[in-house]
Amino acid sequence: MADRILVIEDDPSILRGLQLNLGMEGYTVRSAVDGEGGLALARSEHPDLVVVDVMLPRLGGLDVVREIRKDDPDLPILILSAKGQESDKVAGLQLGADDYMVKPFGLKELLARIEALLRRRRAHGEAAAKAVRRAGIIELDLDARRATVQGRPLELTSREFDLLAWFVTHPDRVFSREQLMEAVWGSRYFGTARTVDNFIARLRAHIGDDAEDPRHFETVRGIGYRFNP
Repeated sequence: MADRILVIEDDPSILRGLQLNLGMEGYTVRSAVDGEGGLALARSEHPDLVVVDVMLPRLGGLDVVREIRKDDPDLPILILSAKGQESDKVAGLQLGADDYMVKPFGLKELLARIEALLRRRRAHGEAAAKAVRRAGIIELDLDARRATVQGRPLELTSREFDLLAWFVTHPDRVFSREQLMEAVWGSRYFGTARTVDNFIARLRAHIGDDAEDPRHFETVRGIGYRFNP
């Protein structure tokens, strides 16, 4: 699916040139000729990147950047401006723009900067996706250390989360109590096998797993436990 770029520019010749060249590069281009229209499109179209001029009618480009940042802190924004003073660039970047180009600009450089911003956004999205793990009814955000079961947030202690994360990232495998103690509590922890049993019971209660006939945290007699997603 083509990346979607929103261009907010009131100069007709520049706008036409950007529409043509971005389209030739394979991007899907939407455009607006004033700040208010551009902001409305940013909120309704959810583009992958915004190119915005500073000097715009109805709502200035810096105000557009400020408002977009309230809605989406990660959306790549590239400012175009005839103002090339360092103070102007700093103001735009401090408001949340990711890049700043001074008019007149070279087309090849603009395209390279756009691709760099989109590549960074894709990499960020892939990293975030890797941090979220799903296993059956359970979803974990490993970075934020949040867990849900069928969309319902779980209130877990730090150790409960660690044990659940171990099972979710190692499904369908049998682990002894000793292996679980080593993996979750560490080699310096001097607990007993009963500690693991107690935590398994608590996790079962958290996710609504029947202790008498568990579907997810299965007791493997004589060995330990298996997590069935």
